[in-house]
Amino acid sequence: MAMTDSTGSTWRYTWARQQNERRRRVYRTVERAWRRRDDELRRLRALAVGLRGTAAAGAGLPLALSPGEAVLWTMPGVQLVEVRHTAVLPAPDLVVEAASGPLRHRLPDGVRATDAGIAVVTNRRLVLVGGRGRREWAYGRMTGLLHDPAAPVTLIQVLDRRQTSGVLLPPGAAAEFRFVLTLAFADAIEQRPAVLAQLDELIATHAESAPFRPAIATPAQARFSARVPGGRRTVAVAAALTLVVPVVLAGSDPPVTPEVASAATAAPAPVVTRPRTGPPQPSPSVVRERRCGAPANPMGYDYCGGEPVRKPDHRVCDWFDCVPQFWAGRGYLVLCRDGAVSLTGGRPKPCAGHDGVRRTVHR
Repeated sequence: MAMTDSTGSTWRYTWARQQNERRRRVYRTVERAWRRRDDELRRLRALAVGLRGTAAAGAGLPLALSPGEAVLWTMPGVQLVEVRHTAVLPAPDLVVEAASGPLRHRLPDGVRATDAGIAVVTNRRLVLVGGRGRREWAYGRMTGLLHDPAAPVTLIQVLDRRQTSGVLLPPGAAAEFRFVLTLAFADAIEQRPAVLAQLDELIATHAESAPFRPAIATPAQARFSARVPGGRRTVAVAAALTLVVPVVLAGSDPPVTPEVASAATAAPAPVVTRPRTGPPQPSPSVVRERRCGAPANPMGYDYCGGEPVRKPDHRVCDWFDCVPQFWAGRGYLVLCRDGAVSLTGGRPKPCAGHDGVRRTVHR
């Protein structure tokens, strides 16, 4: 008679339903993150094509525009910052930075705020119109540019000013400001097509990492371990105990009876000394338990080091949590940061959609 749950479904159907729900949940999370990045790249592509600016956009600003100068972007509530100890900044480039983590509204060490006002990005210069005056940075005279990866601070060096200065923006506006500043600098050196080509490459590369819909788990794929409380881990622990306990018992001393003691006294066994030919070998139980955090498995895969697994055993997904479309991978076996294993080690963007690589799986 089939084992059923409260709904009347057999345990195999229950396993398949739970597996499919988990796979759909993981897929939706990964797909949403992929979609957000795709939308952002396409928005930047459209901005790079359409952002030209006009002189009329500067109407009402306390700033006189030179002939042919157009305003591209403005932002109030920006602070002027200065560096106490000047260092050489990297030269300005046209790299479109990937979306970083959340920026904290703080000043890095050695940087102080000296004024606040409106930041204006034109096709020729960046200007901060503050309460104490005006500070501007002409693109043609810029020698260094640095965007702080942890704070919404951009530092700039120019030829006609010895001290390094820059701007501190609201955290939500920093990413767009940095992209618009890159576009404006590209226009100044007539290299906007290079920015467009870089965005096209980023969009194409991101499209290749689109997550696949997970395969549907069927009741026939259910393993007997699904019926055991704790699943594969319980089965693995039981299997390990069956290997360890006999070894421990074999190495323990049996109880000594008077008959055995007298027999041992009457007929002592000869002592044979054998030369040692090398260092003592570890017991089989120690070798089997050397996993460095990997789940117990009959294939002997671990995280300790050794040879990467390029052709995993067909049972690997019975003992490890495999990513969707696992067998479509073409690299070696790696553990992703979300706990799943993937066959994308050594390939571009391994564990894409799974927070990157945590460890390599070895045999």
